[in-house]
Amino acid sequence: MRNYLLILSVLMVTAIIVGTYYYQNLEHNYTLPQLNLRNNLQEETPNEIENTPLQPVNDDPISYSLQNDELTITYNKGKDWIKVPVDKNLLFNGEYQGNKQELIEGSYVLSEERLAFLYKQVGLNMKYTTDQGNTWQDSVIAEEFPELRFRKIAFLNDSFGYVIVSGDRTMSQEYSTVFLTFDSGKTWTKTEDPPTTRMIAFGSFVDEKTGFLSYGTINPEAPDVYVTQDGGKVWRHARLSIPAPYGKVFVQAEAPFIEEDHLAVLVNQGPNGDYEGGLVKGKFISKDNGLTWEFLQEVEPDEG
Repeated sequence: MRNYLLILSVLMVTAIIVGTYYYQNLEHNYTLPQLNLRNNLQEETPNEIENTPLQPVNDDPISYSLQNDELTITYNKGKDWIKVPVDKNLLFNGEYQGNKQELIEGSYVLSEERLAFLYKQVGLNMKYTTDQGNTWQDSVIAEEFPELRFRKIAFLNDSFGYVIVSGDRTMSQEYSTVFLTFDSGKTWTKTEDPPTTRMIAFGSFVDEKTGFLSYGTINPEAPDVYVTQDGGKVWRHARLSIPAPYGKVFVQAEAPFIEEDHLAVLVNQGPNGDYEGGLVKGKFISKDNGLTWEFLQEVEPDEG
């Protein structure tokens, strides 16, 4: 009897050991997948979320993206990207009401030879590269400048460029001026200020001496253009001869451009034009380098 009880005790202990081992092994095999496999109720961690691939804002050969709150450039339609070392918010600093999904028109240059971006801190600056982003430089255009509204930068060749800006707006009046560079943007020289405080609408230079500023953005009634023929030392009021049928129709001059042996400019109908749907423009030409302009013809929207 004693031997029987001993054998029974050994069997019971053995059963307990085997049962405990089996249970622990089963629990381990069951719980491990719960730790390693995501079910439908588990959330992704930030480190597991993949960044959305960058997309160019357009199909231009050289384009950009403002995704992830940074400015990046592509030369090959999004295959490779170059980060621009500038705070995105500084690119929009000033009086701007856009959505910040695209850069402000005219505030940048994208070319094979140069990338350049205007930005505003206390002063007015340019971030630029001339080697497709391998190295970047900062250029001070103005040590101080009031709250920025209109801004445009352009380069006509490797060395000459211009910046046209306005700021400090009060109602329909503001300050506007021009800066020129002759050394690829390393240094800038301010021109004389134009003799007006109207709000600027367009501006451009066609060469190193000849530039234009077009004013009137709120209900303009006639083109208001100033021209310099000496690199901004003197600004003179240009005269546009508007034929009688187009009085108060073509009221806002855009940026003049060189065409064959003369200059040409398109004059639009302003924000409230309704002649032929409001999109037809008048084309004017000048044969005295921008001092006087004569009407040539109407221009349909798709001909501009």
